[in-house]
Amino acid sequence: MTTTIRVLIADDQVMVRQGFSVLLNAEPDIEVVGQAVDGADAVDKVAELSPDVVLMDIRMPGVGGIEATRRLTEPAGATVKVLVLTTFDLDEYVYEALRAGASGFLLKDASADELAQAVRVVAAGDALLAPNITKRLIGEFSRVTAGRRAPHKERVGNLTERETEVLTLIAQGLSNAEIAERLVVAEQTVKTHVSRILFKLELRDRTQAAVFAYETGLVRPSAF
Repeated sequence: MTTTIRVLIADDQVMVRQGFSVLLNAEPDIEVVGQAVDGADAVDKVAELSPDVVLMDIRMPGVGGIEATRRLTEPAGATVKVLVLTTFDLDEYVYEALRAGASGFLLKDASADELAQAVRVVAAGDALLAPNITKRLIGEFSRVTAGRRAPHKERVGNLTERETEVLTLIAQGLSNAEIAERLVVAEQTVKTHVSRILFKLELRDRTQAAVFAYETGLVRPSAF
């Protein structure tokens, strides 16, 4: 039996909310359980409706998408995943949303298929969304901000040599299957390494691991 992914859409434009709702409700495994008009409303609706994924516009009046993302993902035990919506991919606001806890981002002009697949990817929590674009974004803005916000570099020392290797490959946008192929190990072994990395570094998901890898200098954004 297929598990239905519960989605909340947060955007100050009613046409955007309704448009995404129609597209997502057409999918057999996705249900839009609510809509929010701004970040504060999104936080309240998540508490009320317990969605799996929030589609979060970045720029909204009052409490914006970045602050709302932080409020939703910071509490211990928080499970909701945030997928931020933006008009431009190379946008510092998107980078700040990723740092705040978002699991990925999606351009507002994405197709219906891209939208549905993005929701599934974020809900699964097992791959970076649009790895090439996400990697470029993280690399670009971590290059700009690395000098003033290198976070907890000493935590890298808690990783084993193999875990460090896996972390660098995560930051390059590789999936578990691709990492397994690169390292010539079983995919389940990679999953175990990823779980340990997230636990040791106190990170939510792979996107946060990628941000961490770039900002600590473990991976250099030289390929962008």
